[in-house]
Amino acid sequence: MLLVAAHMLSAHADTPQRIASFNLCADQLVVALADPSQIVGLSPYASDLKISAVAEQARALPKLPLQAEALVPHRPDLVLVGTWDRPLTQRLLRSLGFRVVSVDVMANLDAARAQVRDVAKLLGHPQRGEALIARIDAARRRLAATPRPMSSSALLIGNSGYTVGPDSVASALMAEAGLTPPRGAPNGYGGYMPLERLIELKPDYLVMASHIEHPDGQGALYLTHPALREMYPARKRIELPSRFTLCAGPSLIGAFDYLADILGKLAAKP
Repeated sequence: MLLVAAHMLSAHADTPQRIASFNLCADQLVVALADPSQIVGLSPYASDLKISAVAEQARALPKLPLQAEALVPHRPDLVLVGTWDRPLTQRLLRSLGFRVVSVDVMANLDAARAQVRDVAKLLGHPQRGEALIARIDAARRRLAATPRPMSSSALLIGNSGYTVGPDSVASALMAEAGLTPPRGAPNGYGGYMPLERLIELKPDYLVMASHIEHPDGQGALYLTHPALREMYPARKRIELPSRFTLCAGPSLIGAFDYLADILGKLAAKP
């Protein structure tokens, strides 16, 4: 959840007028919930189409280098950071006197909805938070109403065989789509799975961030192994782009609709 000390909220009750974001997930919440005139700058990742669900909107907004001292001329009255962002940068931001609030990574949809509501209030636009939650819920209902393929086990697999566990946005999305990990898949935040173990588990589908035809690095060799190509041709691979799995918030709308489209196509195939 949004981590905000009670004394900090009471000491800074006024709506922030100069907001800076140092974090990709915070960027997306700021773009969705704040006035453009409130935004001093976003992180350089905000307009990256591969990882940001608000890249198009963010292109028109200023970007900031990720150094604490770079904020001094901008005089922000609120700086949003990620809970796990560089501790040294966070300490320096606070030592410079900035009001710093951490935005955590969400692992489930209830927490994601609560975070939207908290950040909207923090930015001075609670009604926008409720409107965004309503749009997320509507997209979630559209996904729930989508026809499903008969096969349903799936494993999200990345470079070198890394697979996320149930405590993640990606797993929450897959669960909403009815794509469940096979028995024996990693728990918690996930881990690396040997190729032999993956072949043994034999999920119905592999879920990947992108379609890799030719390996571009050592980690991608795992994903293009002949055994996986044989077991998982294109019709048994689901592409789930990183822009939908790194953060919650506004990205959930696009993620639910994207998965609804994928499921509809899979269900239509014999």
